[in-house]
Parts: sequence; structure tokens; C-alpha cells
Amino acid sequence: MPRQTHILSSVAVTLAAAAGALALFKQSFTQKTTYDDHDDHDDNNDASSYILMVGDIGGTNTRLAMYNPEDSTTALFEKEYLNSEYITDNTKSFENEIFLPFLASSGVNLDDGTKRIVACFAVAGPVKDNCVIMTNLGKNMSIKLDGKDIEASTSGSLKYIQKCKIVNDFVGQGYGLLDLDLDKEVVELIPGSKERMDPTGPKACLGAGTGLGECFLTTSSYHPEEGYECFASEGGHADYSPRTDVQVDLLRYLKSKYEEPNRVSIERVVSGRGLANVFEFLAKTYPDKVRLDILKEFQGAKDMQGRVIGTNANADVNPCPMCVEAMEIMMSAYGAEASNCAVKFIPTGGLYVSGGLTPKNIKFIQGVDSPFMKAYKDKGRLSELVNSIPLFAVLVEDLGLRGARVCATRELQNMIGGKVR
Repeated sequence: MPRQTHILSSVAVTLAAAAGALALFKQSFTQKTTYDDHDDHDDNNDASSYILMVGDIGGTNTRLAMYNPEDSTTALFEKEYLNSEYITDNTKSFENEIFLPFLASSGVNLDDGTKRIVACFAVAGPVKDNCVIMTNLGKNMSIKLDGKDIEASTSGSLKYIQKCKIVNDFVGQGYGLLDLDLDKEVVELIPGSKERMDPTGPKACLGAGTGLGECFLTTSSYHPEEGYECFASEGGHADYSPRTDVQVDLLRYLKSKYEEPNRVSIERVVSGRGLANVFEFLAKTYPDKVRLDILKEFQGAKDMQGRVIGTNANADVNPCPMCVEAMEIMMSAYGAEASNCAVKFIPTGGLYVSGGLTPKNIKFIQGVDSPFMKAYKDKGRLSELVNSIPLFAVLVEDLGLRGARVCATRELQNMIGGKVR
């Protein structure tokens, strides 16, 4: 009998402990679901309860905008930032230095609790697990942007961001293509390109800015009505292939400069920084041909050296011959890489040349005798193929911002389970 009493007493203690643990679990679970402001589940399927915050974050500039999801044609507020003025070292973050001041100056009232934010940032760099490490902001700088950290933030107005998606900057560019007005915002580099476009064919895009980005888009053969999906690429880091004796010397120079014994990326030539590399090579190779006023301006320009070369190459009066030569070398490599994209993707839905350098230097791109088009068409046995691809130069510079808006809208649609106008 005493043994039975002992057993019953042990069982009672065990059951009491289990009940206590269950109660504690329920309390913990209730508290999490009650106070977690960043829960993706949303019983309110009204898009009017949300604001879209979108950004195009490159190596040089950050463009941010706020949109009403029910009227995404006009930004509620938009602002551009020069990264080097705000992200000055590895202790700085986009959240503190740019995002919070942007939200504070936007004029959008968030403190009344009626609005939440769905954000998408198109960022230069490879994205993994909704996170990107930016390495092209400056020497020895490495800055992280993590969508999960932003969603969890309780700092200032960042606490209103319920969903934050990070995409590659050229995923943003790719989705931005879908918003282009082909009658006003592009020029045909091959006549008749618009008429030859396959409405469901693959699309591809490459664009030179601070760096060189590339992406491609496809539709589903089973559900083409659902539209295009864009896929990131790091094609700008493919090998640079020189085409002339001078370019062979340029390759040797760049291998030495970057301590790369075997190869350098095409981005080292085709980009704003690449243009600066080409001019630097020419100035050191042919010092007697350098205009000293341009060289002085170039050496004092820091991150804006490529802009100095572009401005002086495009000058209507007294353009700098060495700047023109640097631009022609870069544009020849740009055209060759565009034709590489043409043969890799066969983008019958259109091949688009975007990026900040394209509209600013269109005279070196457009026209059958331009250095860009000469190199593009010079594809040997596949010249006929590349000439059959619809080819466009994009004249607007906000493609990344437009694409981020498309991605943010899709995220909102997934959250509320309905179509957003």
C-alpha cells in the first residue's frame, strides 16, 4: 500500500509539471502572436492599409520612393542620395543614414497606426536568403542589407515595415523593363526591332553604371498569361576579351593593377569605374597626348572619374581626344558583351541596354558606325543571329526603382491574397 501511494504521488507530480509547462508554452505563444508586429499573416486584405517603399541601391547612388499601391503611377515622395556622403565607413548603415531620414522627410503619416509598409530594395550585389553584402561602395567597405533585420527593426519608422524584400539590382532593372513605354523611353538600335519582338519570348538586359549588371526574363510555357519572371546574373564578372592590340595592352595593364595574373572581369572596362581605368591606361601609355587640364580634373574627381571622362568625351566644343578614345574602347567592349548576351539568351522578346552610362553616351551607342554597334554586329558565324534580335537602348534611369515597385506590389498581393490595381 505505501508503494502504491508513492507511485500515485509521483504520477501526480509529473502531471502537474506537464500542465505547468503547457500553460507556460501557451502563455509564451500567445504573447508572440499578440505582439509580433512583423507577422506575415494579414487578415486585412485591403491594399489601402499599406504603403510601398521601394529603392534602387547602386554603388554610387540610392534612389528611394514611396507609393500608394492603388495608384502606383506617381510617387508620393521620391529622393536620391549620393552614397559616399552617407555611407562613409563600415560603421554606417543604410537603415540609419538613409532610410530613417527618408521616412522622416517623406511627409507620409505613419504614427497614427493605420498604415504599414511593404518594402523592396533592388541592391547591387548577389542576394542570398533575402540578404546582400555590398562591396562596391568604396575601398575596404562591406555593408550588409538584410530584409529580415529590417522587418524585425523597432528603430523609428522602420518598425512600420511589415515586409521587406531584397532583390539584385538587375532583377529590379529586369522587372522595370515591363513598365517601359517603347514609343518614348527607348530607341531602336536595330531598325524594326519593335515589330520583330516575340510577345512571350525571353528578354535580356545589360547595363553599365558604377558596375556592369545583367539579367534575363522568361515566361512559363504552361502559363504565359502570368507574365515574366526575372532572374539575376553576375555576367558582368565574365572575362574581358580584348579585340585589338591596344586592348591587349589594356588587359595586361588591368591584370597588373588588380593583381590578377590570368584574367579580369568585363566590368573592369565596361562601367563608370571601367571607363576611368581605360583613361588611366591611355594616360600612362601615351603621356605626351594627355591634356593636363583634363588629367588634373580626373585625378581630383575620386569616385566621379568616369563622369569626367564622359563629360569631356561628349563635349560639343573641343572634346578631349583621349577621353573620346577611352569612350570608344569602352563602348566597343560594351557592344561585344551585348552580343554575347544575344547569343547566350537569344532574347527574341528584346535585348535592352540600360544603366546610367547608356543615355548619357548615346551617340557612342546609336548608329551603324558607332563603336558599340560595330562590335555588336561583329560576331562571325553568328552575326546574322545577333542582327535578328530586337535591340533597344533605354533612355530612362529609373528602371531599378520601377522594378522594385513591381516586386513590392507582388509581395503585397501575396500577403493580402488579391490583385492590387
